[in-house]
Amino acid sequence: KEEFANQWVSMAIKANSDYEGYPVSTSMTRQLIARKVAEKAVELGCDALIEGSSGKGNDQYRMHNVFTLFAPGLEVLVPVRDFDLTRGEEELLCKAWGVPVTETLPGGDDKTMWCRSIASGAVDLNQELPEEIWMWLVAPEEAKDQPTIVEIEFSEGIPVSLNGKQLPLAELILQLNVIGGENGIGRIDMFEDGIMSLKSREIYEAPAAKIILALHRDLEQFCLTKEEIMFKKAIDQQWAYMMYHGEAFHPLRYELEAFINQSQKPVNGEYKVKLYKGNIEILGRSSRSGLFAPEIRSIKAGGFDQRMCRDAAHIRALPYRVLAEKGRAKYL
Repeated sequence: KEEFANQWVSMAIKANSDYEGYPVSTSMTRQLIARKVAEKAVELGCDALIEGSSGKGNDQYRMHNVFTLFAPGLEVLVPVRDFDLTRGEEELLCKAWGVPVTETLPGGDDKTMWCRSIASGAVDLNQELPEEIWMWLVAPEEAKDQPTIVEIEFSEGIPVSLNGKQLPLAELILQLNVIGGENGIGRIDMFEDGIMSLKSREIYEAPAAKIILALHRDLEQFCLTKEEIMFKKAIDQQWAYMMYHGEAFHPLRYELEAFINQSQKPVNGEYKVKLYKGNIEILGRSSRSGLFAPEIRSIKAGGFDQRMCRDAAHIRALPYRVLAEKGRAKYL
């Protein structure tokens, strides 16, 4: 748990981990587990590895990449895929082996501290989701009538305290899952493009992730320069793409993270937040390294001589002067 929180989730926070609308989670655990399994298989002298993916899902690719890297030469067996088993045939096999299986929604239940995957793939587009599928949160309309106020401190991009108490990241996330869930925060119902570019309806709940990522993005806007923010968006998107697509141990991941880690050094701040019936509202924020400078920017302040901008405006407009002189305006 601590390794997952400190080495994987921490980077997911710094990278604003978002793959098409959900916080990257299960794809990280698959690759972490696959590495542990592969390394243990090599240690024990195994001659094969086996895993339970289907041929329609994403995990077969994630696991195979990791197995190939950390246990080269070992055969990888995937019975459900390799024998083309249907879900019904899987259930019959489970029954034959005395394993009870009950399916509430197609796709099952897969959770980490960061995000819970409730259903995937075959969920009908017109199916209203039953309230009993949610384990971590209540419906926003059923949440408490009084808002919850929380205070969260970030240090170098990572939340380090909750309501004034310093906490390990794993514990902070677990506590915030409870607090956010009580206030109906964290429901995700979305279309997702899988590794094979096939769309599926995916259902997730992630109270802590929703809160932390919302604040982290805001804090980056507060503390980073415009150029850093623009460039980092592309880096973050690539990081999430690689993590989702089973590229967690590709060399590029570590090169991306070198930039991300460097960018987070000034991302420090404190937030006061209101959580209420599915909503996250920032009540206050402060940062010793924030770049907000009202004494210069405000139109009511005399931070600099506005007349200096006259010449700057002429310089910035030079490309448009060239366009005009070359008759390009008629094409626009």
